[in-house]
Amino acid sequence: MSAGVRLQIDLRSGFAGGARFGEAGAYEKLKGRAHFAVDPEAPGEAGIADIAFAPREGDGSVAFAADFLILKPVDPARGNRRLFFDWGNRGNIRALQHFNDAPAGNDPESLADAGNGFLFRRGYALAWLAWQGDLWPGDGRMIFDAPVARKPEAPITGLIRREYVVEREGITTLPLSGMVSVRSYPAVSRDTAKARLTRRRCPQDARETIPPFEWCFARLESGQGLDAQGAESALIPSAEHIHLKAGFKPGWIYELVYEARDPLVLGLGYAGVRDFLAFLRREKDGEANPLAGAIDKVYGWGRSQTGRALRDFIYRGFNADPQGGRVFDAVMPHVSGAGRMWLNHRFAQGSAMAGQQYEAHENFADRFPFAYGETTDHLTGKTDAILKRPDNDPLVIHTQSSTEYWQRRGSLVHTDTKGSDLDEPPGVRLYLFASTQHFLAPAEPTRNPACQLAGNVVPTAPFFRALLDALDRWASQGVPPPPSRVPRRADDTLVAYADWRKQFVAIPGVALPASPNDLPLFDYGPEEEEGVLQEPPRLADAEGYVILVPSVDADGNEVAGLRAPLLAAPLGTYTGWNLRTEGQGKGALHQFSGGTIPFPQTRGERQMSGDPRPSIAERYGDADTFRQAVLGAAQRLQAEGFLLEEDVERIAREAANWYRPRHDVDL
Repeated sequence: MSAGVRLQIDLRSGFAGGARFGEAGAYEKLKGRAHFAVDPEAPGEAGIADIAFAPREGDGSVAFAADFLILKPVDPARGNRRLFFDWGNRGNIRALQHFNDAPAGNDPESLADAGNGFLFRRGYALAWLAWQGDLWPGDGRMIFDAPVARKPEAPITGLIRREYVVEREGITTLPLSGMVSVRSYPAVSRDTAKARLTRRRCPQDARETIPPFEWCFARLESGQGLDAQGAESALIPSAEHIHLKAGFKPGWIYELVYEARDPLVLGLGYAGVRDFLAFLRREKDGEANPLAGAIDKVYGWGRSQTGRALRDFIYRGFNADPQGGRVFDAVMPHVSGAGRMWLNHRFAQGSAMAGQQYEAHENFADRFPFAYGETTDHLTGKTDAILKRPDNDPLVIHTQSSTEYWQRRGSLVHTDTKGSDLDEPPGVRLYLFASTQHFLAPAEPTRNPACQLAGNVVPTAPFFRALLDALDRWASQGVPPPPSRVPRRADDTLVAYADWRKQFVAIPGVALPASPNDLPLFDYGPEEEEGVLQEPPRLADAEGYVILVPSVDADGNEVAGLRAPLLAAPLGTYTGWNLRTEGQGKGALHQFSGGTIPFPQTRGERQMSGDPRPSIAERYGDADTFRQAVLGAAQRLQAEGFLLEEDVERIAREAANWYRPRHDVDL
């Protein structure tokens, strides 16, 4: 049996024009393909769904391949002997945006792509590996080639469910996956009478069946030519697309249940990450491994989808290095909420949205266990934990925004299923970035047409840099980070929705969200445990888990957690939630969007509008007083270990002139 990793390096070049990053010096860039072979009978692969049906090589192994990217010091001796792994979100590079304030992009090349250079100045070797096996190439995404599971005598088939919510008129055709970038599982039959397409206005509404003759498995294509009727188009039969003749109506929830074929063995993505990182760390052959002998510690970071993947990776035991020890010494899951990935099951879709109040309401995203330490599910009596393998478990710094408490059951990371406070394990730190949104805050206010509020503008990137330094000290020197900062029941900073609603200030014209407890509870059967989902899912007849939210002050801003300088000296109310507008599911929470509700600028404006929140002029008087308030908050955070000195200086500069362009203050 042959099992292992082989790196095929297709490009090796200088990075950032040869720029030198402090003591680490110049960096180089390597791109290529990682080729894997695993023994499907090995204990480490036993839990991978459908691996028994994956095609075998001549020696009985299962082979697959994935794109990789490495940025490393040209002189390994100048690096910090740390490998930082970014779980690429849906095939996209994310860490350079969050840690380096760099522009978005999947092929970092120039000095501009290095942003402020933080990770490079610290001397990290950076690595990315494709792990999501259902993506199409495009936009520079990193691609993982997952094998198709197939029985010897016939394709594997099964019922699957896909949901579609569009936000603009004129869309008539969609991939069955719902996303252009994501591969669709083909329909066994294009006979629409053998499938069911429904729509509903709200998640709880009864499903209206759309007659089979009003839609088809096909795609609409337009050409360059003209025919006698005008612009040329064609409706082409396709087992991987859905065409609705009348078009998808914005804001409605469409759901398709159909028989699909050819599931991908997506759980191999976990095995690929495990073996790739173990290889880079352990393989001493410099011809085979560009990081041979240069790595002592490996850290992992993932956000949202990949934060869930990271938690699931650990829970399922993949952090056990096949050669002994840990894969990740320490990890930083960000905005994963209490969820894990539904990647390791038949007909999985890696990009499937986690279950939210409106979109993807009945997706299997959140299931027990939610917390890192051992807890008992009061509904089932089951006891479990994310961290349950002391020999292989990493140190954890888990960070989340306010959004996760509203859309991703974030409170269950640090409460039991009845809502009582938990003490996190010694190797875990939990931090709420108070009154922030799931996404990285834009540099200036933006408004999604489907949302009632402008987006949340509170910047949090400086927290990542300080926390990574803290993580490194913890893993390298045994110096623990500052104590966790999350809302707690014990001090009334974590509250029930009804109490939060009483707390939140009555701002004229601002509607409030409904309870985050309105999320489905699934009735899992033995087939789900084996990786085969019941579709449509069975819903449990139970009250469900207790979901709580952070309490707020008189301005509507959250009290507990890490309060960014702009929150400590606010120019508005900043929320982790944003509501849908008229025609887009009005009143429901919108995806993972947060909001900004600016304060009145003057006393007169406040009085005319009836806004109970003190105006900016009444709070600060002038721009310099505001800047000093922001600077003071930044200095306190630095003293507590949550900001770096370099970021205090940046924040002081950004706060000048009323924090423009994040806020438009005219005083």
